[in-house]
Amino acid sequence: MLAAMSRIAIVGVGNMGEALLSGLLRSGRQVKDLVVVEHVPERVDYLTETYAVQVAAVPDAVETADIVILAVKPRDVDAVMTQIAETATASEHSAEQVVVSVAAGVSTGYLEAKLPAGSPVVRVMPNTPSFVGAGVSVLSAGRFATAEQLDEAAALFRSVGSVLTVPEEQMDAVTAISGSGPAYFFLMIEALVDAGVAAGLTRAVATDLAVQTMAGSAEMLLDRLERANTGAGAATRGGMDATPVELRAMVTSPGGTTAAALRELERGGLRAVVDAAVQAAKTHSEQQRVTSE
Repeated sequence: MLAAMSRIAIVGVGNMGEALLSGLLRSGRQVKDLVVVEHVPERVDYLTETYAVQVAAVPDAVETADIVILAVKPRDVDAVMTQIAETATASEHSAEQVVVSVAAGVSTGYLEAKLPAGSPVVRVMPNTPSFVGAGVSVLSAGRFATAEQLDEAAALFRSVGSVLTVPEEQMDAVTAISGSGPAYFFLMIEALVDAGVAAGLTRAVATDLAVQTMAGSAEMLLDRLERANTGAGAATRGGMDATPVELRAMVTSPGGTTAAALRELERGGLRAVVDAAVQAAKTHSEQQRVTSE
């Protein structure tokens, strides 16, 4: 079944669930092909008024869905999966139904163990820039998900940004880089703004400078990477100008102000601190896993 024709149930419409709902509608999905599960009356009113989407209980939403997106908090997964499994067991439609989970730390093995035998499952780690359509979502297929079903899931998340696929054993590292990564970025912006104020700028000017510089630098790197991947960068230094190392060198004049600043960052142990932060996040993610064991 083509993803564009699939009926999609979003179970749990918190921040990420709403981001996906909004992205799907922006990308051209028909509201008639979407149904959401939400129990808080105020949220129900908000969703129906804002998106004109149908709101239903878990059994009604799941029964006719081709794709079920599990977007609840990890602590609620067990109870919700019990309802989904009961509905799937009683439905003749369940054999082709794909469960796509964005619940942090919940393994495909756990979901497969809760569902009828052989149920296809896809695990996804999106990040918060998905709220503005600029996220990156990383997918891992369960044992029974086909390549076509993985492609269908990927198509959904392209509505809120870019998509990558990795083996599930890499998901904790993914969480440490892209899941937690926006917070690292915001902390760096915060530090730059404070330093700018200390150097004599107003906070408003320092904020504009820091944010626009970061945004422009990211856009520049993305452009170079895209050109290198498509072969357009081959004419310039063999495409090597696409790497962060090469771009940093391009900005850094020998003996200049940037070189002086970078020397202080290296002296302060920036690389070691970043590595330690990523390893701490990865370890914590490993400790928070929900598995079938």
